[in-house]
Amino acid sequence: MADKKEKVAELKQLFADSSAIYLTEYRGLTVTELKTLRRSMANDATYVVAKNTLLTIAAKEAGVTAFDGQLAGPTAMTFVHGDPVNAAKALKEFAKAQPLLVVKSGLMDGAALSDAEVKKLAELETREVLLGKAAGAFKASLFKAAYTFNALPSKAVRVVDALRQKQESN
Repeated sequence: MADKKEKVAELKQLFADSSAIYLTEYRGLTVTELKTLRRSMANDATYVVAKNTLLTIAAKEAGVTAFDGQLAGPTAMTFVHGDPVNAAKALKEFAKAQPLLVVKSGLMDGAALSDAEVKKLAELETREVLLGKAAGAFKASLFKAAYTFNALPSKAVRVVDALRQKQESN
């Protein structure tokens, strides 16, 4: 009984600390395959296989209702503590190689996600790539502004020089 209470407390903490949670079904996967999945997402998420009753109690205690009625059969939770996109990508890549892994739903920032929305999340570019693109766009804007500011004085000098030459010729 004490073990179950400890497990519920641990799961409740994972629910509370996660930026996103993905619910999966792993029916037919081996322990070795699940270890491979865990390793692939170790930097961004924790993949937890637990009894559905314990998950249900922990979710209820954490105030999470997004998975009500979905915890049936061999289910596991992916608790994301890093980049939600990277964790979703890891699930998608693993499911591509092991079609027995099925993403059922998710939860991110308090909003419930369908399986299709989790898959779309996996198609997004990583945070680093998006930041790189934003930095490139800012750099281009700054370069354009600098060019414009430098062009104004040189254009003014050319106009003044043309006026001076016109007056000298008159």
